[in-house]
Amino acid sequence: MNYTTRKQAILLLADGTIFHGKSIGISGTTFGEVCFNTGMTGYQEIFTDTSYFGQIMVATNAHIGNYGFNDQEIESDSVKIAGLVCKNFSFNYSRYDASGSLYDYFEKQNLIAISDVDTRALVSYIRDNGAQNAVICTDGTTIQELKLQLANVPDMKGLELASKVSTKEPYFFGNENATYKISALDLGIKKNILRNLAKRDCYIKIFPFDSTFDNLKGFNPDGYFLSNGPGDPEPLFDAIEVAKQIIAENLPLFGICLGHQVIGLANGISTYKMFNGHRGINHPVKNLITGKGEITSQNHGFAVVREELEKNPDLEITHEHLNDGTVAGMRMKSKNCFSVQYHPEASPGPHDSSYLFDDFIDIIQKSKLQEL
Repeated sequence: MNYTTRKQAILLLADGTIFHGKSIGISGTTFGEVCFNTGMTGYQEIFTDTSYFGQIMVATNAHIGNYGFNDQEIESDSVKIAGLVCKNFSFNYSRYDASGSLYDYFEKQNLIAISDVDTRALVSYIRDNGAQNAVICTDGTTIQELKLQLANVPDMKGLELASKVSTKEPYFFGNENATYKISALDLGIKKNILRNLAKRDCYIKIFPFDSTFDNLKGFNPDGYFLSNGPGDPEPLFDAIEVAKQIIAENLPLFGICLGHQVIGLANGISTYKMFNGHRGINHPVKNLITGKGEITSQNHGFAVVREELEKNPDLEITHEHLNDGTVAGMRMKSKNCFSVQYHPEASPGPHDSSYLFDDFIDIIQKSKLQEL
């Protein structure tokens, strides 16, 4: 294609606001909830993170595509964002181990993207007006037609999306002769979570999102894991029931992000859709147990209700987000269950919180000793 004669394109928000830019060259329209990520690195991991399914990603970093893409640096089997909005899109790249250009990667997966957008103005607008549905159009469809189509796009609140990204059949990860066996419920699991568990001598069986407790228990695991994922946690009735049964038997249970919210709901704690959510790799969190601070990778648009959690005698808050005081982690006082609202596996992001996987192994070890 001729990169110097790219077509004009638009981003239309649900409230009628329009941002102008240029198509990177892939023609069409794409719909989703518009959100932004403040990370300065790791765009490929972000684009393939299943938690972003159904969302149009606004990159706050001014340069996207400058280091191409690498086949090994993915968090799922395909791009999961609905579309990309950026300031400068680099068709040329510089990296010795790149597998190709980001444009080639997008073209293979037909991902629609718009560049040359005033992303600083756009992010400021989203922060002031909240996350909302939007459409990227690069094919010249009229504004009137786009508004009609956009009006029919469902809101993220109440939207069950885990079924769209979960595995269809169970599969295994790690060394089958590992010391520990883990049953993981796949609500949109990232590959680096599996790598972190395998690195700690775990053999993991990953189950579809609608699996029953008996399915997971049939693997005879030493611990259970509820993964991250997209969408609203409230419609995940099967997963909530699985969490309730694991907790009732006091089996080791660790949840991340959507899994954290599911554990909250299993304990009668409500969740709510945040005005903007947290998406980036520099979010400050305080561990209330140790008093230490952590810089964390986060990606969520829903959260548990802090006031309800504080009134629950069986739960305690273990981590809080220092920007807004939202719950970043919790544990059950008399059960082998804990969870966090952020990503200790990072990818991308800092590794301040990787100790949480060690904590999970410690809980498993103590539980096994109690059985003797």
